[in-house]
Formats: sequence, C-alpha cells, structure tokens
Amino acid sequence: MSTLFRVESAQDRRALLQIARATVEVELGLRAATNIPQCQIAGTYGGAFVTLWVGRRLRGCIGSFAQTDDIVESVREVTRSSLSDPRFVFHPITSVDLPKLNIEISVLSDLAPTGDPLSLVVGEHGIVVRRGSRSGCFLPKVATDHGWSAEEFLSQCCASKAGLSADAWRDPATQVLLFTADVFSEELPGGSAKAPRV
Repeated sequence: MSTLFRVESAQDRRALLQIARATVEVELGLRAATNIPQCQIAGTYGGAFVTLWVGRRLRGCIGSFAQTDDIVESVREVTRSSLSDPRFVFHPITSVDLPKLNIEISVLSDLAPTGDPLSLVVGEHGIVVRRGSRSGCFLPKVATDHGWSAEEFLSQCCASKAGLSADAWRDPATQVLLFTADVFSEELPGGSAKAPRV
C-alpha cells in the first residue's frame, strides 16, 4: 500500500480533531479514558504532528515521523506528548485554557533525503536536519509564518532546533530531509475542520 499524507474526508478530519480534543480532556482529568470517540481511517501515513494553541500563543507541538497504518492512535499519542512539550513545562495547559484552545493536526508524508537542500519549496516542504546525535525539524508553515527564504529556513532549523552551526546544512555530512504536510485545524475550539493548508 502506498503511503498517504492527506486525509481527504472532511468527516475523518473532524473525527481526528474530536479525538485530539477528547484526549486533551482525558489527560486533564475532565473525561473518562473510555469516553474518547472511536473511528477507523484507512491508509498508511508518514506520521503526524499535533500543535496546541491558546489564543495566538503556541503551547505545545510534538509529532512523530514514524510511518503508521493507525493514524487515529498516532494522533492520540502525539496529542498526549504535545501536552508535555518540554518548552512549556512551567506553563502547562490546564482546564482554564480549554475555552481558548485550538488544535491543529499535520499529517505527514514520508521523509525524502535531498542532495540539494535549496531545492525545497518554501511553504510546501518541511525539513529535518540530522548530523551525528543532533537533529531538528520544522513543519512547512514555519517558514511562511516567519517570512523566511529557503536558506533562512535551513539555517534557523540547524541553529535553533538541532544545535548546529547555522550553515551546517551546507556540509554534505549533514543530512537534510524534506516532507510535506496536510494541515487542518479547528475553526473554533471544538469546531469543525478547516480547508487543508499544505
């Protein structure tokens, strides 16, 4: 079966968002673990990220690049991880945040190594940089949100995410991998899925 990175059905998108929100409520002790919506979504996907926003403030973003044939369980797992994002350990999401919480899901393609990092298309490609034990990644929208060029995108990922020198991506010893993402989010807390943004 070929790997997918889009969730084509609006119903499936809504279901994944409902499952992510229910998972947050379970982790906050506001819902029984046995009361999470159930659904099955066919296909093998390249992985998933869940991003948590409270108002306009980022409050968690964790994901997995592990290929999965159970995207529902993957979304549950990365939602739980996003609530424990170490960047926000001193300011975790609580029940007080729920009315303003907005959940965004990114369903990923497989990672594709590239020998020409500057071939990436800003806004379309996300990146992973790896060298030795160090690695970092950016989702595609990070570049457009910051107005970065391809070179700035690569340099920022090396320096701020992987702990490498800003120009490490130019070194053949640094592996650069590209991926794409199908991104959808709640229009309002508890709302329906937006049109896809890739």
